[in-house]
This record gives sequence, C-alpha cells and structure tokens, in this order.
Amino acid sequence: MKTFIQIAEVWTPSRDRSTLEHYDGLYGEHRQFARVSRDLCFGYDEGLPGKAWASRQPVLLKDLKSSWFKRSEAAAAAGLSCAVAIPLFAGDFLLAVLVFFCSDDEQHVGAIELWRHDPDISPGLKLADGHFGIAESFEWVAQHTEFMRGFGLPGIAWQSDMPEILDDLGHSTRFVRRDDARKLGITKGLALPFLDQPGHDHVLTFLSALGTPIARRFETWCPDETGSVLMFLNGACDVAPDFATALSTATLERNGSLLGQCWASGLPALSPSIASENSPVGRSAGAAGLGAMVAIPVLRQGQVRAIVALYF
Repeated sequence: MKTFIQIAEVWTPSRDRSTLEHYDGLYGEHRQFARVSRDLCFGYDEGLPGKAWASRQPVLLKDLKSSWFKRSEAAAAAGLSCAVAIPLFAGDFLLAVLVFFCSDDEQHVGAIELWRHDPDISPGLKLADGHFGIAESFEWVAQHTEFMRGFGLPGIAWQSDMPEILDDLGHSTRFVRRDDARKLGITKGLALPFLDQPGHDHVLTFLSALGTPIARRFETWCPDETGSVLMFLNGACDVAPDFATALSTATLERNGSLLGQCWASGLPALSPSIASENSPVGRSAGAAGLGAMVAIPVLRQGQVRAIVALYF
C-alpha cells in the first residue's frame, strides 16, 4: 500500500551550530533523492530545514518548485509533491529538524494542516496553512473553521498539550468535521501540539484516508510516573486493529529499543525495518507486516513528554 508520507529525514546542528547537517533518513525507493540530500547542509533560514529552525514552528511547503527549495529537480524526479519540516527545541536549543516529504496524485485523499493561535487576531486556533490533495471541499471548511480549546482534533491537542490520535473520524463526536470526513473517506487523525512560543501556539494535524493513509499505524508512548520506562498510551492501525491489546502491558526502557533511544536522546529516531527489533514493538510490527518506523519526541522544557510512532 502506498502511504502519503514517502520520505523522512532528520537534520541536526553541526558542532559549531552554524548549519544543519544530514543525520538520518528513510528514503525507500527514492535512492537518487537520498544521494542528493546526504551531501547537503542548511544555514539558518536556508532551505526547508533552515526555515523551520529560524521560525521555531512547523513549516509546510506545498510547492517544491519554490525558488528557495534546494532540491526541486530531485523532488520532481521522485514524484514528491509537498513537504513539512518540524523543528524540535529544548528551550532555545535546537535539537533537530524532522522533515517529511509526501507524494499524492488525483486519487489521494487526506491532509496536513497547520493551525495557529495568535491572541491578537482571535481567541481560537485558525488555519495557518494546509495541504489537502483533491479534498477541496474539506479545505474550504478548514479555512472557515476556528477551534477553541478542547473542541475538534486541533483543539483537543491544544488543551491537553499532548499528541492526540482519533480513529473513525467520520463517526466520532469529538471530530467537528466528521460529516465532511465521512464523505471523503478520511478515517484517522493525528494532532501534534507545538506550544513553545508564548502567545503563538501551533497544532499540526495529519488526516488519513483508508486507501491512501498518511501512515499505516499511529502510536503514542509516554514515560510512566517514575520516569523509568515507556508505556503504550493509545494508537490506531489499519492492518491490525486489535494490536493495542498486546501492547497495553508492554514497557520499554531507555536505549533498549528505537523508542527508548528517542526517549533518551530527545532526537527523532528512524528504522527501515522495525520488525527486526527484539522488543514488543518489533514483534507487534512484524505480526502486522509493517516495515519502517519514525519516532517523534514531544518535548516540554527539555524533557520528552511523549513519543509518537508512525509506521509505514
């Protein structure tokens, strides 16, 4: 099955913190794009990773032919259509920039949305940017919607300051746009809050359709009360809907797994074959036939508050 996200990259500051260097990447079949990317570096406010560094907020690029995007030709050759860069800070200290490249076509249904709260403009979250594929009616609704704390997927993540996963969006009373989601076949949603800039909160949402999913599985893991192990919080999976039962009692230690490494370092972690890992996560992924995984840390005051895992 083709997923909407095709490539994931991690960029980290150089030793003198003057540029961003290639740290890791999942490129799948896009080998030429990988070769071009691994030799690059980005200065402050340069290219997509550099602009995310400078802005301190997620940056969505809907036109990969943009004059400031360095890899336009390689992206076109790979059939990539949009990208989002997510900066990860511990206070004022940039840890990494995670970049997703996506591919869609006339059959793609789904969306990436960036919601922003500016108290000088409105009391709620309003759409700052978005990529909607062919879901033009859904885009119109998003442009004319405002979410207050606790309402709708963006508002729920805004209020909780935690990643939120919603399943069966077309019938969920917690999803304000459920009627439009049901018409378009959008089934799952993931919201990531970015509340590091006082007075300018952001929530990034990924909305996934069954036929062209953003990812094949979403999971959230959190440290337990003692801070000694990670515990499974919730998730959604198209290929193994009952997977959460096996993980409900699972625990992961620091550095004992890919998610543990993410927890220990505060850096995004990538694996091309998570099923080969000898852990509850690896065994669950293997049973479901899942391959690559991206682990995204959610940081507050320099501490990992949660980890979101995306499987492809």
